[in-house]
Amino acid sequence: MKGRCCMNEKGTILGLDLQNCSLKDPGPNFTQALTAVIIDLQANPLKDNLTNTFRGFTLLQTLILPQDATCPGGINAWESITSYVDNQICQGQKDLCNSTRIPEMCPENGSCAPDGPGLLKCVCPDGFQGYKCIRQGSFPMLMFFGILGSITLCISILLWGTQRQKAKAS
Repeated sequence: MKGRCCMNEKGTILGLDLQNCSLKDPGPNFTQALTAVIIDLQANPLKDNLTNTFRGFTLLQTLILPQDATCPGGINAWESITSYVDNQICQGQKDLCNSTRIPEMCPENGSCAPDGPGLLKCVCPDGFQGYKCIRQGSFPMLMFFGILGSITLCISILLWGTQRQKAKAS
């Protein structure tokens, strides 16, 4: 135990107690707790939509929220949601990749991976990238930025030349 965190011997966060901390938003450093299995956020004035706040929290199994906040991902993201007078407990995060009714959530070469409560992501296999994972190889950064830079330089010279002529004429 370290402060309000429960950690394993490797220093990985397993539980996080942030109850009654006057949090409206857990903040940018909240992603350091991605390995947490239990998070307690009750008695905080949290904003209502927390789905993107928990992006990447794939190990989270118990989330305790204030009564007026909704579980991220809604009822389809959790095995059970229990409401009490002063808090709400979201338990048993579901894997949307296994529970979705649309078997082809991800494109042809992609595979589905959970990305937190109510979230999933499509991952391209090695050697593939882009929309629908159909492009082989990596993104051609040198060619892309080379062409973009050349076009920008040409347009800049053209505009400089035309504006220079107008300046001489007046």
